[in-house]
Amino acid sequence: MAVVIRMPEVLAGAVEAVLSQWMMQEGSDVSVGDTLAEIETEKANVDYQAEEQGRLARVLVGPGDTVEVGAPIAVFAAPGDTDDDIDAALAAAGIGQSVGQSGGASEPAATPAAPATDASAEAPAPAPQDDPAPSAVEVSPAHSGAVPPVSGGRIYASPLVRKRAREAGIDLTQVMGTGPGGRIVKKDLEAMAAAGTSAPAAPAQAAPAPAPAGQAQVTPATAVSPGAMVSGDAEYTDRPHSGMRKAIARRLTESKTTVPHFYVGADCRVEKLLAARAEMNEATGVKLSVNDWVIKAVAKAMLDVPEANVIWRDEALRYFNRVDIAIAVAVEGGLLTPVLRGVESMSLTEINAQVNALASKARDGKITQAEIEGGSFSISNLGMYGTDAFQAILNPPQSGILAVGAARDAAVVEQGSLVAGTVMTVNLSADHRAVDGALAAEWMKAFRHYIEHPLALLA
Repeated sequence: MAVVIRMPEVLAGAVEAVLSQWMMQEGSDVSVGDTLAEIETEKANVDYQAEEQGRLARVLVGPGDTVEVGAPIAVFAAPGDTDDDIDAALAAAGIGQSVGQSGGASEPAATPAAPATDASAEAPAPAPQDDPAPSAVEVSPAHSGAVPPVSGGRIYASPLVRKRAREAGIDLTQVMGTGPGGRIVKKDLEAMAAAGTSAPAAPAQAAPAPAPAGQAQVTPATAVSPGAMVSGDAEYTDRPHSGMRKAIARRLTESKTTVPHFYVGADCRVEKLLAARAEMNEATGVKLSVNDWVIKAVAKAMLDVPEANVIWRDEALRYFNRVDIAIAVAVEGGLLTPVLRGVESMSLTEINAQVNALASKARDGKITQAEIEGGSFSISNLGMYGTDAFQAILNPPQSGILAVGAARDAAVVEQGSLVAGTVMTVNLSADHRAVDGALAAEWMKAFRHYIEHPLALLA
């Protein structure tokens, strides 16, 4: 029988997402695991894989539509199902008969259409060109075909399109969008690049009007950049929050205010680790990072202290049988935390390969839903930036995050004598609901042992 497909909760806590594009045409046969659509969230573009098998009989929303989690997006039909069967499935799901049929995306009755924009209303402020979040040109939902460039309006384009436009030096305000509702798509950039069009020169600045009598003339020491505001002799630019930045702010504020953090720190001697890394890199030809060794040491410590491999849930503590670790990756406009799964069974070279692959996908906006979910623990390493030490905020529902600083030369005491050594400071942030102080200290002791005895990581 016909089945109604709904917008999934592609990220924990998400309330809506943009259906960026359909990867299957209406009428296509779909198997479980096939990529049905690309969904644009606050953090990344996610490939939505079908969880049902059948024929994509009816598409209910169009590319570029913002859809609430749980709202219907399509109908799958079984062999022999008719339009009446599809209508019956929609009715059983509480969806009115105003839902359109094939031939174009339509809006389900359960999701009210956005009110039309009054042409005389004040136009929204232009989005900055380096804002990675998608924005929209105000257009009528019934509009089709290419939309001419808009001066001062907001541009409807995905983060990937914006990134490619910046790399190609293309001003999106000069691009005619041929996607749904005037959305700028990849082929629009390619067409403009083929025509040899680049970003137009900035318009000449009009001469400032004379200051009224009795009022001082403001003369900044440097030229004011386009879009900047001047107050007195201070120059500043307001850059609207991206969806990713809003999500980071919301989640970290929630974490810091609702999860009882406590911290355990340690200084680890890393001379042996650095020597082993250099020798292994030379022998294998693989450029292992210090972070690869840290990831392996975290997994080993979890095996030694399995009570720490846990997360807090309202009804119970959840203990994990394998070690899944999230790695913080800086991306344009924020960060993502792809998850390595089953790290305890990986070699250092396997860890290195998976970290590099996931980091590349995260930076390119190609990370999938499955790759950013789960895990009981995170690692945030700022050592490559020269940071000696810091404390990280937990990434709920994970119960721990390790903040890793840079390896640095330091004076250390060894058998009662002061000697030169190399030290790396680490700080564990833990959820006190799930992990007590003594347990965190036991875990840190195990982690430090593996960092200071790196050959044990090869066993």
